[in-house]
Amino acid sequence: MTSLFDQGSPEPCPTPFNLAAYVLGIARAPAGKVALEVVGQSCETWTYDDLRVAVPRTAAGLLSLGLKPGDKVLMRLGNLVDFPIGFLACIYVGLIPVPTAAGLTSSEITRLSEELSPKAVLWDGEAALPESSAAQIVDLDALRSLRKTPACAPQQGDPNRLAYIVYTSGTGGKPRGVCHAHRALWARQMMIKDWYDLTPEDRVMHAGAFNWTYTLGTGLLDPWSIGATALICAPGTKTSDLGPLMIKHRATIFAAAPGVYRQMLRGHEILKAPDLRHGLSAGEKLPEHTADRWRMCTGRNVYEALGMSECSTFISGRPKDETLRADASGWPQTGRRIAVLDGDGECVPFDTQGVLAVSTRDPGLMLNYLGEPPLAGDWFKTGDIVSMSKDYQITYHGRDDDMMNAGGFRVSPLEVEGAFAQLNGAGETAAVELSVSEDASVIALFHTSDLSEEDLKSHAKTHLARYKQPRLYIACKDLPKGANGKLNRRALRDSYEAQHGQT
Repeated sequence: MTSLFDQGSPEPCPTPFNLAAYVLGIARAPAGKVALEVVGQSCETWTYDDLRVAVPRTAAGLLSLGLKPGDKVLMRLGNLVDFPIGFLACIYVGLIPVPTAAGLTSSEITRLSEELSPKAVLWDGEAALPESSAAQIVDLDALRSLRKTPACAPQQGDPNRLAYIVYTSGTGGKPRGVCHAHRALWARQMMIKDWYDLTPEDRVMHAGAFNWTYTLGTGLLDPWSIGATALICAPGTKTSDLGPLMIKHRATIFAAAPGVYRQMLRGHEILKAPDLRHGLSAGEKLPEHTADRWRMCTGRNVYEALGMSECSTFISGRPKDETLRADASGWPQTGRRIAVLDGDGECVPFDTQGVLAVSTRDPGLMLNYLGEPPLAGDWFKTGDIVSMSKDYQITYHGRDDDMMNAGGFRVSPLEVEGAFAQLNGAGETAAVELSVSEDASVIALFHTSDLSEEDLKSHAKTHLARYKQPRLYIACKDLPKGANGKLNRRALRDSYEAQHGQT
């Protein structure tokens, strides 16, 4: 018997199909039902009726600016309701929105813009803009004024056509555009059933930012697609505020990255949230210690999922099944086709480590990377090293490369090292993810320079988004290399963690 899960298949996506029209129309919530609350220092509320008016009007307004279906629209918006309205409005009329992290620096967003050649940029007035771009800038005032435009009909079509693009770190050090089809939303029904146990009565609170695919899907689009209520944190909300906000706004499901759970637990022995049914965790491996502490503090379970920007989540725990082992991340969701492969692309035996792979027939899998051919072959390899038990429980063992994880965002060491290559006197550098406690890790920069830590931090702040910036700077005489001269980042990590008592 080999590590292959192939049981059941999702219902085919209807055709013609439009992702935005599906989100707005499938859940005919009662008049006045709240779709979104932006919670924090101030609370903004939007009903389903509000969204069904704002999105088609904004969509028509974007076309009135001279944009045409197929044009790319770069999104430089923070945690404002304008973000989901703009995102859905683009998709509604066939424009291609490209959400980006608000914290990207000018140089980072310029590189992405040069690859994308967007026709417009939706801008909140604060996020860095690309330099020397010919794109039309649509600021908040202009974007909001588009809601006065007479509404138009959605552009229906093949569910396999391009809907939106998100960026993820590539192993080569250059962020890669992940191209998703309209059908990607339809495929999310598999996680709604197997991971969320989501109902129209739920109030889903997500701690992340709109521009993160985990927040955009789990925190917004999925609740809206069945008529539930989404609770999103306003800009500037502190981690220490999340618990009180969760209680005040009667969240029934809470979603966050493992690091957020860890920070929320600091200083708390008990966190009573009477309406909470359970928590969701994704973005990186959830440490058993964090899950245990959350359960003891709240009296509620947190269910983990494995996924990536290319296919969202496809392995997850199940609120209705408590037989998952403590060391396992979950089961393949019903309808998925999952395998664990060896170096030759063959399925390994059960309980054997290999590379986690997703079928290229999965409706939630991306179309391709921007500028690259469509996916080919039977399997898309994720790069995650896992093992599968005979009852299909998946245990995560790490990565087959040097990719790092920063608060749920994958970061290439080559991208970090490349930023420091621009700094005179930086010497040789190696970016490595280091474990600093039993449930926390950080990005560290090993370097051979004589520069001060302040100089290195200042350079990082200018050239790297905050989540990519190293938290530790470690000077050393030289960096370990293999016989072929290749940098050995794993040796640096193993040596540091052995000296500092981490395993």
